Amino acid sequence: MCRACWRRGKEPENAGCKEQHGRRAARYFIMQKSVQVRTPLYTAAYWQQAADEFKNIRVLAFAGMVTALAIILESFPIYLLGQSLKIYFSFVVVSLGCACYGPLVGMGVGAVIDTLGFLLSSYGEPYFPGYLITAMLSGLIYGVMLYQRKPTIPRLIVTRLLINYGSNVLLGSVWKAMLYGKGYLYYLSTGMVKNTIMIPIEVALMWLALNAAEKHGLDRRYLHQR
Repeated sequence: MCRACWRRGKEPENAGCKEQHGRRAARYFIMQKSVQVRTPLYTAAYWQQAADEFKNIRVLAFAGMVTALAIILESFPIYLLGQSLKIYFSFVVVSLGCACYGPLVGMGVGAVIDTLGFLLSSYGEPYFPGYLITAMLSGLIYGVMLYQRKPTIPRLIVTRLLINYGSNVLLGSVWKAMLYGKGYLYYLSTGMVKNTIMIPIEVALMWLALNAAEKHGLDRRYLHQR
């Protein structure tokens, strides 16, 4: 009876109908509010919106949590094939954070993670600014690809290709050649193999984390309250 009078647009016939109608209306309102407006990347409005994330206290607090978790996870890699192939899970929280607060905050978080991570676990090695550039570039790529976008498998694959081959292989090989002197092609070839193997694992973990966050409303319920 309640469903029928709802469809016909009639007034609720009893208290039970009123309660069900109220819940339906509330769910519809929440669904409408949770629709995220996707501003085109090439517009000034997009970058203004990304810059405005620095003014959101909830976003800044969440960025601090992402920074802390990323530094902790960097300290506990899982070795798949000894020292030659290991996985750090920090990219999961970094990508999740960038999906919520965008490329500009993502670049700042990347810089803080790299700097604090060096200060806490450098083990006497000299500071090298190249890795700071890599961390900021990765935050930019994550933000551009995931901010205000649905985390589909094709999008996540493209994101990993850009980061693995652009930031990690091309740039990372330059930094290693400058630091350790074995030659750019040596680090390029070894990095290419490692990052190619890691792509399916990284895409799967990102997809699980980002879709779980979207399902439970991390962004719209707790950060931006859409």
